[in-house]
Amino acid sequence: MFSTIRSRIITTALLVAVAIYSLWPREITRRARGPDGRMRDTVEKRVPLKQGLDLQGGIHLALEVDQSKGTVADPKGALERALTVIRTRIDEFGVAEPLIQKVGDNRIVVELAGLKDPERAKDIVQRSAFLEFRITDMQNQFRAALPAIDAELRKAGVRAPSGGKPATGAVERLLGGDTTSAKDQSQADTADANAAGPFSSLLFNGSQQWEYLVPEEDFPRVDSLIHLPLVQRLIPRGLELLWAQAPVSQGARSYRAVYVVESRPIITGEYLSDARAQLDPVYNQAIVTFQLTRSGGRIFGRETGRHIGDFMAIVLDGRVQGAPPVIRSQINQRGQIELGNASLQQAQDLALVLRAGALPAPLVIVEERTVGPSLGQDSIKDGIRAGLVGTVAVILIMALYYRVSGLLAICALAFYVVFTLGGLGAFGATLTLPGLAGFVLSIGMAVDANVLIFERIREEIQLGKTLRAAIDLGFKEALRAIIDTHATTMIAALFLFQFGTGPVKGFAVTLTIGIAASLLTAVFVTRTLFLIWFKRRPDMQEISI
Repeated sequence: MFSTIRSRIITTALLVAVAIYSLWPREITRRARGPDGRMRDTVEKRVPLKQGLDLQGGIHLALEVDQSKGTVADPKGALERALTVIRTRIDEFGVAEPLIQKVGDNRIVVELAGLKDPERAKDIVQRSAFLEFRITDMQNQFRAALPAIDAELRKAGVRAPSGGKPATGAVERLLGGDTTSAKDQSQADTADANAAGPFSSLLFNGSQQWEYLVPEEDFPRVDSLIHLPLVQRLIPRGLELLWAQAPVSQGARSYRAVYVVESRPIITGEYLSDARAQLDPVYNQAIVTFQLTRSGGRIFGRETGRHIGDFMAIVLDGRVQGAPPVIRSQINQRGQIELGNASLQQAQDLALVLRAGALPAPLVIVEERTVGPSLGQDSIKDGIRAGLVGTVAVILIMALYYRVSGLLAICALAFYVVFTLGGLGAFGATLTLPGLAGFVLSIGMAVDANVLIFERIREEIQLGKTLRAAIDLGFKEALRAIIDTHATTMIAALFLFQFGTGPVKGFAVTLTIGIAASLLTAVFVTRTLFLIWFKRRPDMQEISI
């Protein structure tokens, strides 16, 4: 097939055309859901050579399962499920070409290139998104237990002075961090002997019997008291205290609501099939409408039917979302979550993580690296500069040392560049700084193959062969050495791709495509150029090599 010059030229032209086509930007129409939940056609411009994190800036996150809040039964399985959830969330978040992969047995690496809002992305990645619907304390059991809680705290040495603050030393002692001397503590206990309840004095009545308000400055203290073992023992069985998501302002002060709710949810987010953000047309506030599965709708309908007239708290990641609404009628598959003063973007983020599903275990960021766009531009300039310097040096050496043959190799090198970039574009590779290094390295390998051929041709000429026979034998005999060197390098590149992380994978991809392009240009294109040269000068008896 490649015995004639014409067939070789046609094949080379076709390869160049395919490479240029793969590098040509074009628009792609995709169908995607908009914020209102409707399917819409969106036009995206496809850029074949996408820039990686180190070139266009972005964020790098390394996450592990957080076992500080309790041992996770199956951390490896939890990590696998978390990987799927994070992929779904990031895909809906809309970051172009994210890198999300598991590294080792206990870590997930997320790289989001070109990201303009890293904090929002971190919140979406880390948020557990565990949704629950719980009935509030309609029997007023917690209020009846408050005197016993105050009494136990007094016995433990906690006092509430007239200003409403508990004695610091006693609480610190219960929490394991007491720094107050015994004499000072004794004086404080004497002064607070007739004070109000150390716990109830910090709680102000809310709008309902199961709602209490705590001044924002007392929020850390009250939260510490709630989690004391002696307080947990006295909270009526089946009840739990949960904080509101955000504080509210009343007059000049800021308060945080704490709600008494049942420990057992009537339903959880595992039955959620869809969630969409929108604006409430009546109050012009952001809300999230949700839809449950059929089985979830049956459970929800049965439970809400039993609790008509009761209040239901919507709990996300252990925080109550807004004031619990009253159940006026049976709710089946559809409902909504009111978010108060939250923005529409916050509602969209919440809907996104709810659709993607809850994380099987909490994740903690163990490594975070942010690359600014200016640093990425500097990397591009440095990479291009290094590539140009290396290429010019190779061209000068080949032209000065091998003369005419070197110029033919340089022409083949131009084809190599087109083939390599075309291969990267065809595979949709992301160009990184290590990838640029792999590209420059493969340029050297492409010329190295020509050096092997030229040296073999020189040996054949020295043995007395004719010029045409020496060239044919040179290409034939050097082929085994070229394939050997390229094959061993490609095996190393494949191992790097299989076991490496993002930057190493970028280097391996570029190097692998460069090796293939190098083999093609050295063996096929350079030989074609020699044949064309011979056709133009059939009486040529020697060549500068």
